Amino acid sequence: MTHDNTNTQTFRKTSTYAMVVTALMAAVTCILAPLSVPIGPVPISLTNFAIYLSLYLLDWKKGTLSYLIYLLLGLVGLPVFSGFTGGLAKLAGPTGGYIIGFIPMAIIAGIVIDKFTNRGIQILGMIVGTAICYAFGTAWFCFQSGYTVGAALAVCVIPFIPADLCKMVIAMIIGPMVRKRLGTVAQQ
Repeated sequence: MTHDNTNTQTFRKTSTYAMVVTALMAAVTCILAPLSVPIGPVPISLTNFAIYLSLYLLDWKKGTLSYLIYLLLGLVGLPVFSGFTGGLAKLAGPTGGYIIGFIPMAIIAGIVIDKFTNRGIQILGMIVGTAICYAFGTAWFCFQSGYTVGAALAVCVIPFIPADLCKMVIAMIIGPMVRKRLGTVAQQ
């Protein structure tokens, strides 16, 4: 009887931890994503950094869920998208493809981070996920703005590669440290 009770309590702690950290990471994304630097038609934002970090703190499903919560908050009009914007118009606008592209990015990078402890493979997973996000975003940007693919890549992708690689490395360094610290706090 005591054994079953212990398992139930452990499960509740784990479920509570997952719900709290999922909500926390959605809130962190809501705080970091609007902070952006407008360098052209697509701003530099910290959205992908928040997603990478959430993938280290949660599994791929909960990390993706935290992004979806953020996305829904933005779609209902809260100013959580880059530049403190929100609403369906942002999604339908030229940069909306990147906002949607973060979903497969989170899924792909998260699965790789969950399955592999090798940091090189984790970075590769984040790069592949980010490349898919770039593809969604660039295709939509071209459709909305009339840019050629080459011109869109020149203003929407190439300038972002160095900063995105830095965000991946930073998330890969601090993510496991924060996860370990949160795990320690949860056990106390």
